Amino acid sequence: MAGLNRDKLRAPSDHCSRDGAANADDVNARSTGWSYARKRQIFLAALAAPALIYVLAIAVGPMAQGFLYSFDNYNLIRPVSRHFVGLDNYLALWRDPTARRAVINTFAFTFGAVTLEFVLGLGVALLLWRDDWFNRIALGLLLIPATVTPLVVGLMFKALLNPEYGMLGYPLAELGLSGARGLLADPQRALATLIAIDAWEWTPLMALILLAGLKSLRTDILEAAEVDGATAPQRLQHIILPLLLPAAFLALILRMMDAFRVFDIIFVTTGGGPADATNTLMIYGVKEGLEFFNIGAASAVSTVIVICILVMAAAFIGVLKPARNRNA
Repeated sequence: MAGLNRDKLRAPSDHCSRDGAANADDVNARSTGWSYARKRQIFLAALAAPALIYVLAIAVGPMAQGFLYSFDNYNLIRPVSRHFVGLDNYLALWRDPTARRAVINTFAFTFGAVTLEFVLGLGVALLLWRDDWFNRIALGLLLIPATVTPLVVGLMFKALLNPEYGMLGYPLAELGLSGARGLLADPQRALATLIAIDAWEWTPLMALILLAGLKSLRTDILEAAEVDGATAPQRLQHIILPLLLPAAFLALILRMMDAFRVFDIIFVTTGGGPADATNTLMIYGVKEGLEFFNIGAASAVSTVIVICILVMAAAFIGVLKPARNRNA
């Protein structure tokens, strides 16, 4: 009885103490004018403000300025003759056969490179899925190409594929597998060669992202499927690939955006040739802006690149989101 009386006496006192603390918080909030949640929001906004200002100044600002330039006839050789021309730069881009060829090459390079990298990356990720010392060492060595600057990769393969002294180009030329001027000088094979070079560099990144997705899969589901008699291809098709969609979505979006605006490798290997066989939108835009100083046309090209990337990203989301919802 004495214990019960003490508990009864303590309960009102605890309730009063909690009410007192809440009242004190309310008094502090009223005295300062801001609640704790409001202060936390302001603190987080202050932390994000420098990054937001940087993005607005470095990315959004120049992008908006370039969008406005795309409606002007603006050439740096004759800057005083700048005037508004509306959609003429976009119409000229559509009427130019070189620009149309650059659009086709850009889409061909993007889908070819991303598809090849995804298939190879998935295979490598499945091979390295088992967590042992050999796979950890192999993964570390595999990531070396992704750490090399694309400009250096282009120069390296330009030397390797040289038909006169290249370690790859000379044997290929001797065996008759490439022309006398090499693969990069062949209009029929140059774009495919650049796709292979890009895949050599970025397949490890694709494999790393997919491997991270594989590591996050629940092992009990796979073990249950194996106990039920599901074969390896069946587990891959019905369990692994559907559960891997979030990682695949991330890898495909990142590589698609990067491949669509490829510049470095093409610039140092072929320069857009031969006969515009490897000319892409980025190469075309840089030539318009830095060789012919046609800022209006170059800005129109950059705007088209941004729009194409947004459309492809939206298409990826539209295709993969229903599948993710079904597997959720």
